Amino acid sequence: MTLKDLKIDKSWSLFLDRDGVINRRIPGDYVKKWGEFEFLPGVLEAIANFTGIFGHLFIVTNQQGIGKGLMTESELQIVHDKMIEEIRYEGGHIDKVYHSPYREEERSVFRKPNIGMARKAKIDFPEIDFKKSIMIGDSISDMEFGKNAGMFTIFVTVNQELITEETEEIIDLHFPDLISVSQAIK
Repeated sequence: MTLKDLKIDKSWSLFLDRDGVINRRIPGDYVKKWGEFEFLPGVLEAIANFTGIFGHLFIVTNQQGIGKGLMTESELQIVHDKMIEEIRYEGGHIDKVYHSPYREEERSVFRKPNIGMARKAKIDFPEIDFKKSIMIGDSISDMEFGKNAGMFTIFVTVNQELITEETEEIIDLHFPDLISVSQAIK
C-alpha cells in the first residue's frame, strides 16, 4: 500500500506528534522554552504541503515535563503559540494542539498510547473520521495511539532497528522524516 492508494482529500485529518517529528528532540530533557525549540529540516514545508491536502491538522503530544514540575502550562503555551506562528508564516495551518501534562506512571487516558487526545479532537471537530485519519509519530506509543483510535499510522525514523516483526503490526508505512511523507502524498 502507498499513500496515494488512500485517496487523501479534505475529508481526511492528520495527527502529528511533536518532539522528534516537528522539532528536534532533546535527549533526556524537554523543550521548556522557545529558545530550545528547533524545527527539523523540511518540517515547515511539509506542514504547508499537508495544509493544502488534509481538512484538519492536529498536534498530539505527551508533555510530562509539566507533570514533573519542569515547566508550566503557560510556558508550554508560549512554545506552541510561537510554533504555530512560524508554521502559519510558512503557509501551514494547525487546527489545534492537544497535549497531555501527565507523567507516564499516572496512566492517564489523555497520555499516548491512550486515545484521550483523539477523543478531545473529535469533540472539538465532530466531522473527524478516524478511519480517514493518519497519525505520524516517531515512537511506538504514537503508533499504538493511532491504531487504538483506528487510524492509519506512519512511523518516521532513520533507525530501521525500531521496525521489528512485533512493531510492523502497528506501523502501516515508515519514512525517514516528515518532508518525505509530504512528498509521497503529493
